[in-house]
Amino acid sequence: MAAGHTGQVVVRRAALTSPPMTNDQLANRTRIMLNKVPEVTVYFWIIKILCTTVGESFADYINETLGVGLTNTTLIFSAALVVALVVQFRLDRYVPSVYWLVVVLISVVGTLLTDNLTDGHDVPLWISTTVFAVLLAAVFGIWYARERTLSIHTIVTTPRESFYWLTVLVTFALGTAAGDWTLELTGWSPGASVLLPLGLILAVLAAWKLGAGPVLCFWLAYILTRPLGANIGDYLASPRSEGGLGLGTLGTSVLFLGTILAVVVFLTVTDKDRTETVGRLHPGDAADDIVTPSRADA
Repeated sequence: MAAGHTGQVVVRRAALTSPPMTNDQLANRTRIMLNKVPEVTVYFWIIKILCTTVGESFADYINETLGVGLTNTTLIFSAALVVALVVQFRLDRYVPSVYWLVVVLISVVGTLLTDNLTDGHDVPLWISTTVFAVLLAAVFGIWYARERTLSIHTIVTTPRESFYWLTVLVTFALGTAAGDWTLELTGWSPGASVLLPLGLILAVLAAWKLGAGPVLCFWLAYILTRPLGANIGDYLASPRSEGGLGLGTLGTSVLFLGTILAVVVFLTVTDKDRTETVGRLHPGDAADDIVTPSRADA
């Protein structure tokens, strides 16, 4: 499932005056920002689901098992997220290791936002779900009003990247609240709870295949992968007496973090999820970079 493109990335040749500018001078004059988000492939969804599972299990391990406490856990991961975002925003293109580190941290922080409201302030889950849904709609509305697109294939400016990461944070918080609320209403076991978000994702996939808008389908699936990943994490971590596999929160976190690391290393080496390819020109050419899409528009 892929969000829609708005067109190819175009780098125009700089107008030259006498005397001609060198390649180094052109490089210093213009900073070219490529798309900061990976291509939406099967690898994207695999890591996204793994990250949501880690967000659930690792937050529970630090908060409950180690006894750090909800407030301190939130402060620790929020500080780490700020540092990671600073690094991410300083880059001028997609770098798998940095991008997915931000997603892992934002999945934990998004989970903790809902946990703080529910456990720390006794806010009912239906209220949290409603508030985050309204907030997400507001972010989308402001993003579209300013940029005229919600496509993740055009994250080539700082404002668009800011809207993107804010949206991702809210989707994690919303997915946590909606998923927990569903479990509260149904009382399903950890194993059975995986089926509902999985079924809804398959329905979104079918709608996309039948011609539904790719941007809408992408963001719906993005939200739904949060409860799917969290429920998978609960199933793996819960004791067998409660219908789980008994791996514990630490075992589940280590397993999924290791898998994320392996996939990210693979993507870094192969560039299979990069949306553009960048070629360096030889001395005497008119621009510093040639930028072309690495795949056909979806």
